[in-house]
Amino acid sequence: MAQAKKKAQKAQRAAMKARYNPYVKRVIEDEDLRDNIVQAYESARKAYGRLANGKSPTKQIFDDKKLQKEIKKSASSVKDASIALREPPKKRRGSVGKLLLLGIAGAGVALAVSSDLRKKVLDTLFGAEEEFEYTSTTTAATPSGETAGNAN
Repeated sequence: MAQAKKKAQKAQRAAMKARYNPYVKRVIEDEDLRDNIVQAYESARKAYGRLANGKSPTKQIFDDKKLQKEIKKSASSVKDASIALREPPKKRRGSVGKLLLLGIAGAGVALAVSSDLRKKVLDTLFGAEEEFEYTSTTTAATPSGETAGNAN
């Protein structure tokens, strides 16, 4: 029982150290970094799966285009992740853009819901709607079965 308690305390201390590790904080906070790490892992796993199928590894490395593609993708993702770890964290500057997007979306919803507001905006943009009455300048055609010669 005492040994289990010691292991739990040791694990707790390790977790606390990891929590304040700057690299662990970056992985937790940076979504792009996490995506690069996941992409590198998945590409490496696929490449290993293709390589471990029982064929000659040397021949596969030189001949298997899909294997080469997965290795390149994995290497690229590892490179991007290592660069992201060395760079300072990106500051989130999206508050103005988010506010603008929210304002546009809110205006769109308001226009869709309120016909009075929609009419006011259209009148402001294109001028007031002119009322007119349509009068036809053509005469009505006579029905095709009734002509002047058939009226007996």
